[in-house]
Amino acid sequence: MFNKILVANRGEIAIRVMRAAKELGIKTVAVYSDADKASPHVQYADEAFPIGPAPAQLSYLHIPNIINAAIQTGAEAIHPGYGFLSENHHFAAVCKTWGVVFIGPPADAIEHMGIKAQARQMMSRAGVPIIPGTEGTVSDLAEAKRIADTIGYPMLVKASFGGGGRGIRIVENADELEDAIERASREAKSAFGQGDVYLEKYLRKPRHIEIQVLADQLGHTIALGERESSLQRRRQKVLEEAPSVAVTPELRHKMSQAAIKAAEAVGYTSAGTLEFLLDEDGNFYFMEMNTRVQVEHPCTEMVTGVDIVKEQIRVAAGLALSITQDQVSMNGWSIECRINAEDPAKQFRPSPGTVTLWQEPGGPGIRVDAGANTGYEVQSFYDSLLAKVVSWGRTREEAMERMRRALDEFRIEGVKTTLELHRNLLRDPEFQKGAIHTNFLAERMEGA
Repeated sequence: MFNKILVANRGEIAIRVMRAAKELGIKTVAVYSDADKASPHVQYADEAFPIGPAPAQLSYLHIPNIINAAIQTGAEAIHPGYGFLSENHHFAAVCKTWGVVFIGPPADAIEHMGIKAQARQMMSRAGVPIIPGTEGTVSDLAEAKRIADTIGYPMLVKASFGGGGRGIRIVENADELEDAIERASREAKSAFGQGDVYLEKYLRKPRHIEIQVLADQLGHTIALGERESSLQRRRQKVLEEAPSVAVTPELRHKMSQAAIKAAEAVGYTSAGTLEFLLDEDGNFYFMEMNTRVQVEHPCTEMVTGVDIVKEQIRVAAGLALSITQDQVSMNGWSIECRINAEDPAKQFRPSPGTVTLWQEPGGPGIRVDAGANTGYEVQSFYDSLLAKVVSWGRTREEAMERMRRALDEFRIEGVKTTLELHRNLLRDPEFQKGAIHTNFLAERMEGA
């Protein structure tokens, strides 16, 4: 096991990783930009190291500075958290070159699954169901039109690289295809440096179901059940839960087997998530793989009792997973609400500023993973996530009741937040019935 690890991230996920390390008896190193010098993750770590100016490109995304911090502090391994460098295959390879263990999957697995068109091809060859679409990227408009006529409208034009909902356009008919390809390609090139796109059949009201997998370096791959991530705005997840009301034990088994097959097909190790779309007829299709720990991983931890971050660290150290597939069971229900510093009344505009009051909820069945406190400066340079409120109950109804109580208890002043959005969601009759899909939030909360 490692003696010291560096966490190449900030906010709540940095603290989450450090807590897992502390329980394993491992010393931690925080890194921080000039803007984050007084942030909670810096205060929580055993030691901290500066990595540059506030802009992420000059600090949290600056690979030489991260590697230098690890070497200078004697850290044997680096945990990237999520976002930033977590799915950067080049960073994983550089870590290996410098003799620092990357706490995540192999660089080639990240690369293969990061190119979505290529990932579709690999999954198809592995026998994992994929959404009807192009075999690879689209090379010209004439080809795109021929393929679109075969697939049928509506359809999606999707960026082959990147994520976060960028580089995606819905195409309702042939007249919209050329403009959609140009716009998606331009946005993808601006965001990810690559403008390649592919075509995929558009499912109007699917559910977004993901399967959490863990794999060690000794050949063991297991699935920890599903999470429902259908509540999204602009393809960014807002609220998640585990399990899903739409997934039967039989379907869970099928999806879990497909997820394991997918992970094994790319030689995957560490924690990863296979994301699927589930249509109204119960058919599921591979969408993408997230080759990192997910923001919503606490939902799975709450219902399985498995510490996913600890397992990541164990795997990176060459140890076996601490649990086998036949020991995995799902107990109760968990819901996670992401609390962001955004103003829902102004198209969710980021709300930087000073937090003048921070009062977290507590009580039975409530977990708060936070990266802020009273006096915390919400920066405009980074993602606006402040905290994740996670509830657990014996039933979905109890998990909802506890979440409603927790949201009412949570008090944040000084910046605008999405607390009220979540309060409204938990009161929504359709959400309470579990009648949700990926366009639910746009229809119900944003009037789209």
